[in-house]
Amino acid sequence: MKKLVAPLLLTLSMSTSANTTPPDVTEFLQVLPQYVQWAEQIDKEGQKTGTPLNEAELQIAKEVGVSHPEKIRMVYVDSVPYPYENPVLKEMGERIGFIGEGITNNAQVFGYSIYVRKGFILDTPKLAHEFVHVKQIEKASSLLEYSKKHLVDMAKYGYADAPYEKEAFKANEKYKHK
Repeated sequence: MKKLVAPLLLTLSMSTSANTTPPDVTEFLQVLPQYVQWAEQIDKEGQKTGTPLNEAELQIAKEVGVSHPEKIRMVYVDSVPYPYENPVLKEMGERIGFIGEGITNNAQVFGYSIYVRKGFILDTPKLAHEFVHVKQIEKASSLLEYSKKHLVDMAKYGYADAPYEKEAFKANEKYKHK
C-alpha cells in the first residue's frame, strides 16, 4: 500500500479494556471508510507536528522491516485521537470496545504517525510492536483491506491471537531485553 493511514484497531495492543467479548463487526465494516477518511487527516497532522525518530529508533524500525522508517513521526498527546464528533463512529468505537469507560488508548499508529499518550512509557518492546504495525500497513494491498482483515481476525480469534497482533507481539518478545 503506497498511501498510509491507520486502521481503527491497529494498536489495541496499547489499549487497556475491560471488554473481552468479541464484537460482531459486520456493521462496523460498513462505516470503516469513514474512519479511514478521518485517520488520513490525523496522519497528515502527525506528519506536520510529530518528531522524527532518533537513530536508535530508526534502527529498530529497520530491523522489524519498516520500508521507510525515515517517514515515521512520534506525536505525544494528552489523549490518542478518535473521531468522537462522528456519532456513528463513536457508537461503533464503544460497541467494539475501542473507546469508553475503563478504556485507555495509550498508543496508535496512523500511517507513519504514531500517537502516544503523554505519561505512557513506550519502551523498546512496545515501540518495536508499533513499528511492526507500520510495516504491516506498508505491505497491505490497501488500508481498507488491511483494516477489514485485522478487525475480522480480532473478532474471530480475539485480540491476542489475531495474526497481525501475534506478529507484533513477537517484536515485544524480541526486544524485551534490549
